[in-house]
Amino acid sequence: MTRRLLVTGGSGSLGRRVFARAAASGWEPVGTYVAAPAPTAGVRMDIRDPDAVRRVIAQVRPDAIVHTAAGRDRGDWPATADGAAHVAMAARGIRLVHVSSDAIFSGREVHYGEAALPDPVYRYGAAKAAAETAVRAIDPSAAVVRTSLILGDGNGAHEILTRDLIAGRATGALFTDEVRTPVHVDDLADALLELAGGDHAGVLNVAGADAVSRYELGVLVARRDGLDPERIPSTSLAALGVRRPGDVRLDIDLAKQRLNVRLRGAHEFLAR
Repeated sequence: MTRRLLVTGGSGSLGRRVFARAAASGWEPVGTYVAAPAPTAGVRMDIRDPDAVRRVIAQVRPDAIVHTAAGRDRGDWPATADGAAHVAMAARGIRLVHVSSDAIFSGREVHYGEAALPDPVYRYGAAKAAAETAVRAIDPSAAVVRTSLILGDGNGAHEILTRDLIAGRATGALFTDEVRTPVHVDDLADALLELAGGDHAGVLNVAGADAVSRYELGVLVARRDGLDPERIPSTSLAALGVRRPGDVRLDIDLAKQRLNVRLRGAHEFLAR
């Protein structure tokens, strides 16, 4: 029997890949959008509107939901935090996989396992932390997936930024002291689908195997794409006095035990 999967944010970078991988692995995916439809998102749903969320979920009647949608602006609390609560409330009784972020951490502890408590230093991280709290309170059986920078297929935000910086289409620089554990979008999508078909409850870190700075990640992207990494401008959080999470490394030991998906590191999946 075919299982139906609702992918919120089906027109987004991650949502598109979740939709495509779901279709290829036997699910019947249905994707949502808020602004413009896409081949992977044919149902309009504004997650800021609880009535709209309830109506769509009742109409689609999914067996599972992967919630990838968030605010179009990274400080959009009504979509990122309230929207996650609306989805969790309407999804009660349906398997829910909620996508969270390493942005909930400050970087003071550097290494973060599933038991680590959020200590965000900026608004987006606070909204994602609030979303986690809401989802876990409403549906303790939901899987809450904390992940990191998502890229690998050429459409990731960091890949686009790197190319734009090299071409002079964007201003700014990549930070040498902002460290993350980037994940390939397909590895993450496959992990989300595996969790949608499983019963893991609570937090699970799903990230890449390598800790790299944003600048180092840009260099890897440039080399893969045949571009000159010497053209990437660099700076540091310390030099600019920017208040952002510094060194945040998600521990993926539990994911390695629980998941069949192999979570590759950036040096592997960005190799030429």
